Amino acid sequence: MPSATNRKPSLLSRLVRRLLILLYRWKGWRIDGRRPEARKFIILGAPHTSNWDFIFFIGATHELGIRPSFMGKSSLFKWPMTDFMLDMGGIPIDRSRRANYVEQVAAAFAAADDLALVIAPEGSRTFKGDWRSGFYHIAMAAGVPIVPAWVDNAKLVGGMGEPIMPTGDYRADLAKIAAFYREKRPDCDRFVALEKSTQTVGEMKK
Repeated sequence: MPSATNRKPSLLSRLVRRLLILLYRWKGWRIDGRRPEARKFIILGAPHTSNWDFIFFIGATHELGIRPSFMGKSSLFKWPMTDFMLDMGGIPIDRSRRANYVEQVAAAFAAADDLALVIAPEGSRTFKGDWRSGFYHIAMAAGVPIVPAWVDNAKLVGGMGEPIMPTGDYRADLAKIAAFYREKRPDCDRFVALEKSTQTVGEMKK
């Protein structure tokens, strides 16, 4: 698996990142919360309702001193995009390998000294109330905490909560996560739906 460790970022990736940070500052977002003390963790990005969400998380993580990473299909990392994707924090996932993506990402966590993996658990901007549980499987396999992060584009504010270490009880842990989001965004219909889903969600499959 290609690695971005000890690589000097390309000129293109430096320019793109600088532009995104400038857009973040131009919008005037504010941060509520602080950087987690852990060196390895999963950041949950929710709600995912706008393309501005990506710019907010790039800017906010920069302000907090976090270098965010994300998962991407290995085909996206082929030349000439290899260096750019790695510089932007990409972790290539090979869907053709026998090892599933959870094992591949867990291996990336094990190999890294620092890794903050951003995952949008809603899956897309079209949300029906159920989160995908992939983030939880990865956290369990890698033995890393889950950090709930939120954004309110209307009020131009967002931030991160305290890390939540997964216990293996998916329903109980998801309820903790939902409670955090409901406190931060009590007016958000998506988080109301998430809270309701914790009452009927099934056990995590191994």
